[in-house]
Amino acid sequence: MASVPTPTVKDEAAAPTTIRATVVQAATVFYDTPATLDKAERLVAEAASNGAQLVVFPEAFIGGYPRGSNFGATIGHFNATAAEQFRKYYDSAINIPGPEMDRLASIAENYKVYLVMGVIEREGYTLYCSVVFFDPQGCYLGKRRKFMPSTAERIVWGFGDGSTTPVFDTPIGKLGAVICWENKMPLLRTAMYAKGIEIYCAPNADDREVWQPTVRHIAIEGGVFVLSACQFCLRRDFPAPPEYSLAEWENELQPDSVVSAGGSVIVAPSGEVLAGPNFEGEGLITADLDLKDVARAKFSFDAVGHYSRPDILNLIVNERAMKPVSFTSHK
Repeated sequence: MASVPTPTVKDEAAAPTTIRATVVQAATVFYDTPATLDKAERLVAEAASNGAQLVVFPEAFIGGYPRGSNFGATIGHFNATAAEQFRKYYDSAINIPGPEMDRLASIAENYKVYLVMGVIEREGYTLYCSVVFFDPQGCYLGKRRKFMPSTAERIVWGFGDGSTTPVFDTPIGKLGAVICWENKMPLLRTAMYAKGIEIYCAPNADDREVWQPTVRHIAIEGGVFVLSACQFCLRRDFPAPPEYSLAEWENELQPDSVVSAGGSVIVAPSGEVLAGPNFEGEGLITADLDLKDVARAKFSFDAVGHYSRPDILNLIVNERAMKPVSFTSHK
C-alpha cells in the first residue's frame, strides 16, 4: 500500500469541471473476504471501462453487513454459539494497514480511479465500520470510522471518534463520507459542510423508500453531490442456516428472497436525481457530476456561510483521537 502523499494545492485551471462517478450496488461474498476483493475488482474494472473516475461502494462491503443477525444478544446470558459467530465475522474483517488494503490500493491504481470502499476494520479485538479512500495512484488517503453505530449494530461494532472525519481536497473535488444513519445527525452534516465537502459519499444499509428523501435533502441542504451506495442482497448471498440465520425472517425466506433491495442513487446539489434509485438488482449507477453546480447551489443557500448565524448558533467539533489507555514515560 502506497504511503499518504504530501498534500498539494489543487490546480484550478487543470482540475476537471465535470467528473464521472459510479456507485456500486452489490452484495458481499459473506465470510469470504478474498472472494469479495475479487468481486470488487471486477466491479471497479467495469466502472472504469465506462469512464468512471470515482467509484463508491456500499457500507461494510469488505467484511460484510450482518443483516438480520442478532449475535445471540440476550441481556445477562452468554451464548457460545453467538461468540463463535462473532469470531467468524472478526476473521472476515481487515486490518489498516494490511494485505487487503494493499489489494485495494492496487485496484485503485490499476484502474486509475478514486476508490471509496466500505470495510469492517479491526483494531485489536474491536470491529469498526469504516470507509477507506484511495487515489488513482494507489495512495491511501485516509479513513472515516463510523462513530455512531445504529441500534443492534452496537453489539458488534465499536464507536469511532472525531479524529476520522476527513474531507480530502482532490483534483476531482472535495471528497468525504458519512455512513448510513449518521446522515440523520444534523451536527455531523454541518461539520462536513464546514470542511467544504462537495462530493458527499453516503455508504449505507438502508434500502427503504424513506431513505430517498433523506439523501435528496442532504444534497439541497449542503449544496453537494450525494452518492448513496447500498447493497442489493438475496438470501442466498449469505451462508445457509444454521451457519447464518436472519433471525425472525428466516422461516419466511427462500434462496431468491430479497433481503436488501438497494436503492442506490446519485443526487445533484439541486436535489435532482441524476441516476437511480435502483431497487431491481445488483448493478452500477453512473452519472456525470458538473462541479460548477456546487457554486450554483450555494448562491441560494450556504449552511455554513451566508445562511449561517454564528452569533446565535455555533458548533464545536472535537477531533482528538480518544484512546482508552495512554502511556507516559518519565525518562
